[in-house]
Amino acid sequence: MAHVLKWDDEIRDPAELAPKDLKVTDSEINEAVHLVESMTTGDISGYRDTYREALEAVIEAKAEGRRPPEPRTGDEEHGGQVLDLMAALQESVRKAQSARGEDSGNAEIHEMPECKPKPKKKTAATKTAKKAPAKKAAKETAAAKKPARRRGA
Repeated sequence: MAHVLKWDDEIRDPAELAPKDLKVTDSEINEAVHLVESMTTGDISGYRDTYREALEAVIEAKAEGRRPPEPRTGDEEHGGQVLDLMAALQESVRKAQSARGEDSGNAEIHEMPECKPKPKKKTAATKTAKKAPAKKAAKETAAAKKPARRRGA
């Protein structure tokens, strides 16, 4: 099936994917076995297959000609405790202040005066002084670019 989906040059040789020969020491094997044994349990009596139980109940109801039980919704499960984040933040700030020995009372809030930037005033003399050299330089470059005039023959 893979040769139908891809071109021949796009399919990799499975030998490239085979793991390389590795030498594993006995201590590494013992550690791996110990890890697997520590993560497994022989007693599975504490686990329930709720999907299988629900499926068996549906099959049994249909076999008896009854209507199958309604599926459980997530509403039945109780979620975690809902916290007021602002209250938690304020409590955290109070605790931090008391740990530092600061006054835990409310801080005073002062209005900052509005600072308006003063506009820079330019005088007429500075405006024209700056523009005059630019015009002069433009005239000089324009004169330099003009081709020489031919005199009539």
